[in-house]
Amino acid sequence: QVQLVESGGGLVQAGGSLRLSCAASGRTFSTLTMGWFRQAPGKEREAVAAIGVSGVKTYYADSAKGRFTISRANAVKTVYLQMTNLYPADTAVYYCAAGSFSNSGGQYDYWGQGTQVTVSS
Repeated sequence: QVQLVESGGGLVQAGGSLRLSCAASGRTFSTLTMGWFRQAPGKEREAVAAIGVSGVKTYYADSAKGRFTISRANAVKTVYLQMTNLYPADTAVYYCAAGSFSNSGGQYDYWGQGTQVTVSS
């Protein structure tokens, strides 16, 4: 079992930055792919970024490329999302997720409770 707790959300002006953190419990963190998702009011949840178990492989949604950076620290069981040059369109609840993936597929099995990010214009 893995529990995920996000932190670092808040209110920021457009153009500003925030760093989200997701702390995991359990002994399997280093074997899990970690992802960040977000859901804005009235919209479906969308993937923002993901990072592989070693931290080498990363994925970014087009909306995040060049502005967001995902990283992980396996020693402290934490994944981060550094967000810069934020837009009002980035306003959403941001969720951390963990899962196991292989060449044949996989899924995110564990989810955090979410942290609100609000970007004012």
